[in-house]
Amino acid sequence: MLIPSRNPGFNHPHSSDITPRAAYEDRRQMLKLLAGGAAGAALASWAGREAMAQQAGAARPGKLAVLAGAKSGVAGAATMEKLTDYKDASTYNNFYEFGTDKADPARNAHTLKTTPWTVEIEGLVKKPGKYGIDDLLKLSAQEERIYRLRCVEGWSMVIPWVGYSLAELIKRVEPQGSAKYVEFVTLADKATMPYVGSRVLDWPYVEGLRLDEAMHPLTLLAFGMYGEVLPNQNGAPVRLVVPWKYGFKSAKSIVKIRFVEKEPGTAWNKAAKQEYGFYSNVNPEVDHPRWSQATERRIGEDGLFAKKRKTLMFNGYEAQVGQLYAGMDLKKFY
Repeated sequence: MLIPSRNPGFNHPHSSDITPRAAYEDRRQMLKLLAGGAAGAALASWAGREAMAQQAGAARPGKLAVLAGAKSGVAGAATMEKLTDYKDASTYNNFYEFGTDKADPARNAHTLKTTPWTVEIEGLVKKPGKYGIDDLLKLSAQEERIYRLRCVEGWSMVIPWVGYSLAELIKRVEPQGSAKYVEFVTLADKATMPYVGSRVLDWPYVEGLRLDEAMHPLTLLAFGMYGEVLPNQNGAPVRLVVPWKYGFKSAKSIVKIRFVEKEPGTAWNKAAKQEYGFYSNVNPEVDHPRWSQATERRIGEDGLFAKKRKTLMFNGYEAQVGQLYAGMDLKKFY
């Protein structure tokens, strides 16, 4: 089912535009590297990741039950760019609770227990409460849909997320007039998350959005990707997806959603405020203190001689979200 949008910047592709499953599961051909030395090292690194990908592919989490019988459809500002291969998207992740290397989450996240799972809604809302995953799925007034979106999580990707706009949930719980921000608290369980307790971050991992950002149709509660249940390493069983921001803003394995009046302290902002601002919008004009953010690499285009892409303002969603920041100094509020 396609939902008409009140936002004139949104374009809704037809369901026929969705890439068939067989197409996005095709293996791309690996580039042949002819040189030795650095090329050999790059090939060895690639081979290691490919081995991990094969392992992950053999243990995919299964179909997302909510899609059974659901109509095909895409909502939001979907991109028709080539999808990232599932094996790349599920084996190259940032999830520090399971390790600091990109391959660590795929190796270690099998210990995460995703059932039962409860998300608490609290703070400045008229209808606080606790919701299981099934309850959250039922809250959507519309069928869950595939959102084919660009994302940035270390490298850039194009992923077909399954979920619905977070605004659906926010409207149900009725924020009070004093609520200005939404805080997302993620699971911090030392028994199942081996790196919780490390000094890398202040646990639990916390992220936040301004209320109007959280209400934007492109801010998603996601329960699956590629038509299947979220893999543990990708934030099972429920995560945030904010496609115009850097990936660490999209909190994984959420256990609390709290409505607050003041800007919440967030994990990376507390760890290195000078490097990670609260907003963290994708912006090629604002460099990280230690590297340029004017260009990016797309997963799957990471051969030794692959040319970088130009980073797009708001990750290509400027037409949809630019009005949220009208009049703001985006170098100051980075």
